[in-house]
Amino acid sequence: MRNMRLFLMVWVVLLFGAVVRAQSVSGVNDNELNGSYAFSFSGIRGNASISSVFAAVGRFTADGAGNLTNGELDTNGVGAGTALAAQSFTGAYSIGADHRGVVTFTGPGGSLKFAFAMLASGNAHLIEFDATGGTGTIGSGTIEKADTTVYSTARITGDYAFGVAGFDNAHNRAAIEGRFTSNGTGTLSNVAGDVNAYGTDYPMTFSAADYTVSDVATGRGAMRFMFTFGGAPDSLNFVTYIVNAGKFFAMENDAVTTATPLLNGAVVQQQIPTGGFTSSSLNGNMVISLTGLSACGSGSEVPKAVVGLLTADGAGALSLTYDENYCRAPNSVSNAAGTYSVGANGRAAIAIGGYRLVAYLVKPNQAFLFVSDSNVLFGPGEPQSAISFTNGTLKGSYAGFATNPADFQVAVFSSVFVADGATPAGSMTGTEDIGAPSGPVSGTAFKAGYSVSASPTNGRGTMTVASGTGGNAQLYMISPSKFVGISLNDPNPAILEFEAAPVGSTARLALSSLSLNPTSVVGWASSTGTVTLSGPAPAGGAQIALSSSNPTAAQVPTSVTVAAGATSATFTVSASVVSASTAVTISATYGGGTRSAALTVMPAPPPPPTLSSLTLNPTSVIGGRQASIGTVSLSAPAPAGGVQVSLSSSSGAASVPSSVFIPAGASSASFTVNTSIVLISTSATISARCNGTTRSATLGVLL
Repeated sequence: MRNMRLFLMVWVVLLFGAVVRAQSVSGVNDNELNGSYAFSFSGIRGNASISSVFAAVGRFTADGAGNLTNGELDTNGVGAGTALAAQSFTGAYSIGADHRGVVTFTGPGGSLKFAFAMLASGNAHLIEFDATGGTGTIGSGTIEKADTTVYSTARITGDYAFGVAGFDNAHNRAAIEGRFTSNGTGTLSNVAGDVNAYGTDYPMTFSAADYTVSDVATGRGAMRFMFTFGGAPDSLNFVTYIVNAGKFFAMENDAVTTATPLLNGAVVQQQIPTGGFTSSSLNGNMVISLTGLSACGSGSEVPKAVVGLLTADGAGALSLTYDENYCRAPNSVSNAAGTYSVGANGRAAIAIGGYRLVAYLVKPNQAFLFVSDSNVLFGPGEPQSAISFTNGTLKGSYAGFATNPADFQVAVFSSVFVADGATPAGSMTGTEDIGAPSGPVSGTAFKAGYSVSASPTNGRGTMTVASGTGGNAQLYMISPSKFVGISLNDPNPAILEFEAAPVGSTARLALSSLSLNPTSVVGWASSTGTVTLSGPAPAGGAQIALSSSNPTAAQVPTSVTVAAGATSATFTVSASVVSASTAVTISATYGGGTRSAALTVMPAPPPPPTLSSLTLNPTSVIGGRQASIGTVSLSAPAPAGGVQVSLSSSSGAASVPSSVFIPAGASSASFTVNTSIVLISTSATISARCNGTTRSATLGVLL
């Protein structure tokens, strides 16, 4: 039985609960986000104990100078007040030199913070970046340039395919895919579709469907499907935002219940060949990337991710090589044989071993598809470029992110890195931002090795991550500018998607120096370290990793963050007591570069000696005629520089110098006590003081 997950919050807390300060320093690449955009976001809200599905779609205008206007979004989730309709917002953003950015959406109740990475296409990947203390939202999505000239119902005409997926209020997974024809007046005809409803595949019989652009200023619209599946009538309502005439985002805005899941996805123009689709429309290589949710062990739900290469012969036969992270264990299958058939409307039925898949073609070798099993694996199939892929193909600047997290424990990321294309072992270096449940991590150094081969599976490769906690991933190349992958070690996997980043998207920012002041300390003292970058830190700041070669003698924090726009930051090096002088190397790492500085931790000096005794010889003298010799002794030899001992007398009958000096290495010194004539015998107390210790002796002065 699946675990019921409920998460009820008022909309102000849900949407705008985390107040985030907008970027105060405009980034050097703010002009890369300029114009009108639509966005789609899928995520999970809650905490480790209770969480539920959440989604958002919307649009905004960026001015190229760090400001957002004309923002509008719709949200949906579990519980009263989680569904917002056409909520207005403003915002601010900053894009750094490496094309990573941070953006805030500010509405009536506060702000949401996202990290994003720009793509060469002018679009961007984004992740939510404000969870904290194990509570918040984990999610990711895309920002795409919008064509405002097609904000009308009349411009949505022709054939379209669609794919949406999500969860109900008990976190049961569902997916729908299909196709329709739009006549430009709002009527949708020739509608076909399939639904995987919590593990059971049903063909859908549509009785009505329509679409309208309700706001020509924002491109916001509505789409409605009425249908039966499994003999039961049903309906779904979606809010939509136009990207262009060939694409719009669609999010279900019905109340989320056990009967109605929250589905989120896209509708794209379908390119039907003359005479309709046939088996020849699947001919060649198609890379698939699918996300699902599996019941593992005692019914616990674990994200499942699958990437692979499907090769079709154009005549009904195919093979599939794939890699998966299933129930937190890697699995690989090579050349699994299968069959397929394709209907004229683009619906494809695929059988591979004991598995059935349903796909709706967008164009030849491109489709939305799901697996008809309880995992409800869903995702795109994309045509692989007809070239032989090697390490040299995966070369240049890329931006990557974790897509469609299926569980709150997924740690989403957004990154920019450079692949060097070296053979036989390639190297990737860059920077990533991580949106973990425990809190955002900004500007983490990323480094990995990789290898891509054309044989036996074209474009299949491996990635070995050397930074952070490390790990291994399996990659599949779609084209020289795009590839997908999965982590083989992550207990909560997601599909990893990478696309070409803007030209010059190298991690130009470097760590230029590390200094310590002072460079020598005694145990229990501290030194101040300073890290300096070659330029201002990007939006979100730059996280510099720190380490000590001898943590027993000198400790440093795991990292220090250089604030956005700043070039340096300081941290404390804490020394421990050592028995002998100890050399320690303090290191800082950022963007694949490391700087080091030497620190000497010295033993603490011994405590200063104390005054152990004061003696007088003789102890009685005739006043004015005789003197006594005083001797002061230390508890240990005097240190370098010697020791000054203060002297005093309680009576005028006996006089002493103000002090006596004990040379370095000596343990005692003597002084003269002079006396005066007295009328009657008396006594004088001679005192010596040194390092807080006082010793005294009595001298008799006789008539």
